[in-house]
Amino acid sequence: MTGYEGDGAEVEDPDDWYEPEDAPERGAGPERTDGGAGAERTFAALPPARGRGFAQTWWGRAWLTALEGTALDDRQLKAGRRLARAGAVGAVSVRPGRITAVVQDRDRTAHRADVLLQELSDGQWDRFLDMAVERAGHVAALLDREMPPHLVEDAELAGVELLPGLGDLEPECGCGAWDHCAHTAALCYQMARLLDHDPFVLLLMRGRGERALLEDLQSRGGPPAAPGKRPRPEGVDAAEAFATGGIRPALPGVPPLPAEPGVPPSLDTDEPPAAGVDPSALEFLAARTAVRAHRLLAEALREGHERRPAAPEPTVVRDDAVRLAAGEPPRAVTARLADGSGRGREGLAVAVRAWHRGGAAALAVLDEEWTVDAEALARARAALESAWADSDEAERPVLRARANRWTLDGGRVQLRLGRDGRWWPYRKERGRWVPAGDAARDPATALAAADPEARAEPGAEPGAEPGAEPGAEPGADAAVGRPRGT
Repeated sequence: MTGYEGDGAEVEDPDDWYEPEDAPERGAGPERTDGGAGAERTFAALPPARGRGFAQTWWGRAWLTALEGTALDDRQLKAGRRLARAGAVGAVSVRPGRITAVVQDRDRTAHRADVLLQELSDGQWDRFLDMAVERAGHVAALLDREMPPHLVEDAELAGVELLPGLGDLEPECGCGAWDHCAHTAALCYQMARLLDHDPFVLLLMRGRGERALLEDLQSRGGPPAAPGKRPRPEGVDAAEAFATGGIRPALPGVPPLPAEPGVPPSLDTDEPPAAGVDPSALEFLAARTAVRAHRLLAEALREGHERRPAAPEPTVVRDDAVRLAAGEPPRAVTARLADGSGRGREGLAVAVRAWHRGGAAALAVLDEEWTVDAEALARARAALESAWADSDEAERPVLRARANRWTLDGGRVQLRLGRDGRWWPYRKERGRWVPAGDAARDPATALAAADPEARAEPGAEPGAEPGAEPGAEPGADAAVGRPRGT
């Protein structure tokens, strides 16, 4: 379904779009054919308004307000927007007091739709022309295809209503509806697009075409009828700026995602850097910032972004150093990150390995050893029991528990429980525990990723907690046995 805001901004639902049968070839804007006397103008069918609003100007939005403020059935308005957006409105004929078009319904049925607007009387036109002659800027604005607010205000002071008010747009449709139906609503939405391009269309509905209007002005001593370049005073008219101050323009479309992150400028110059400034480190930081900004933008533009929880970000320098090191900085920068984080070269390499597995959450599992509360411990034991429920007693792994870590007998493989309830596989390499795979909800899956066939390190006692001295007693919360006994 199409979402609509009162200022004309819309969001298209692809399921609501269709291409009308026998649709004519369409251009980027209204194609004008002018009757010799200027009493009627016909605009070729406009292209579908996919991904854009119907009214971009304040007078176009005022036209839509006159429609939407009096229509009794919002469903008909929404159906009309869908038809207009799909390009179902044919060529629009504009003449004094009436606009007409053939609108194709969703079932391909064609209906003639008319919308009527009362013409101005001869007396009203005389007052309008006298007012316009007194202010040449009004005519210049119309010739520039603009309708400044002060023109409308001055016309109102002269007793002339140019823009339609509530209830002024009267519908007539071949479908037999007595109020605005989807067909007349679609015609009104299409008319708003025509008004954006040329406000003279509204004056034609009020009774005077462009040519006749300019001739009348010239006969009263107004500016010449031939449109052309006219000097405009510099700056913005104060009354116009004040009148339009509360009008909000339609929001621009969402920009497309760049194909790749931008490349920061090089800092390699002939001038030596200031003391304490490392150009290579600055270039790396700028490049990583561009990569991160590109990733955040891609996530924001992805459908359903607002329903996904935000990924945790590092909150301390020690962890943020790992994020930067994961971007493969130059060797000198890596050395600075290793020293600054306090992890050392090998410790930073393991931390980067964890980061690649799961970002800040995986890094927390690497660094934190925490006591599992009773409720979480019960869930963990149930998961371990369920994972090998169908296995024979001899096939079930023997795990020793210490805090949030379950170590396989032999001391080379370990499962670590994250605070989110997922199991992270770890393997001991060269005396250091390193991530061995991605997290899993099933402990058996995680254990398989850590190579359950691994043998104990030379010199390690079966059942000893990794990192403890040979023969040391396990922690107070340790337990020996099958998963069901942990």
